[in-house]
Amino acid sequence: MSTYMPKAGEIDRKWYVLDAAGRTLGSVAAEAAVLLRGKHKPEFAPHVDCGDHVIIVNAEKVVLTGNKLNQKMYYHHTGYIGNMKKVKYSTLMRTKPVFAVEKAVKGMIPDTTIGRAAFGRLHVYCGPEHKHAAQKPEVREF
Repeated sequence: MSTYMPKAGEIDRKWYVLDAAGRTLGSVAAEAAVLLRGKHKPEFAPHVDCGDHVIIVNAEKVVLTGNKLNQKMYYHHTGYIGNMKKVKYSTLMRTKPVFAVEKAVKGMIPDTTIGRAAFGRLHVYCGPEHKHAAQKPEVREF
């Protein structure tokens, strides 16, 4: 008896909608990362990209617990000497909530070709509307 190994062509990709309203940023990102990788499937294999498409709606209504909104910082470097920029998450959530959710999900998937392909299947929207109704996504409760 041999172990079953899924092939790339045999993967059936579904579409899921996650509603982030009132949920913590980490729990939304963790659930999205599991779905993007395909770890919820019984035929999961780490060397095969077997994840699904994930749509996250209401990104502006995501919650950060504790005092993270005022203390947590987002750092990035512009590429010029001495130009390390930092932004508080209160400003980031007000101006670019989609970027904050995407950054949290990206940090929970691996930095490999499979992880980059999985991140390409993530779709984040500020409001409750999304443009993927034709794919018939199912609402995932978590």
